[in-house]
Amino acid sequence: MPETSSAVPEITVGELSARSGVPASALRFYEREGLISSRRTAGNQRRYTRDTLRRVAFVRASQAVGIPLADVRHALGLLPEDRTPTREDWACISQHWHDDLDARIRQLERLRNQLSECIGCGCMSISKCALANPDDVLAEQGPGARRLMES
Repeated sequence: MPETSSAVPEITVGELSARSGVPASALRFYEREGLISSRRTAGNQRRYTRDTLRRVAFVRASQAVGIPLADVRHALGLLPEDRTPTREDWACISQHWHDDLDARIRQLERLRNQLSECIGCGCMSISKCALANPDDVLAEQGPGARRLMES
C-alpha cells in the first residue's frame, strides 16, 4: 500500500474488525493472501485506509457465492490504488463473474432436480446413480473406482 499522510484517516486492525464484522485473524489471513494491504507504524502496528472496509465486504460477498480467493485477489488487483473504488469500479469487476455464477446456478438447479430421484432409492449403484455417475459415463472408462483415480 502506498505511504499515506497523516491527513488520511486510517483504522487499526481492531477497528476494521469491529466495523466489518470480520475477525482480526481473518483480516490477517486476507492480508497474507494479498486481498487487502496495510502499512506498518513505527511500532509495527497495522494501519488500513478506510476503503479497506469495502474491499473486505467484497471479499466476504465473493466468498458467500463461492468465488475462489485467487479470483477475488485478481479482481481486487484491477481496482485503483490511488483512490477509493467507485460503484462503477465494483460493478465492472463483479461483471467478470456473471457467466461463472450463471453456470453454477444451472449446475445447482440440475442437482436439485435430480435429487428427488436419488433420495431414498437405495440403489447404492455408482453405475446407475444420476448424481454420482450421470448417464453411466464412468463405465466407458473401465471397471474399478474411477473417481478415486482422478487427480
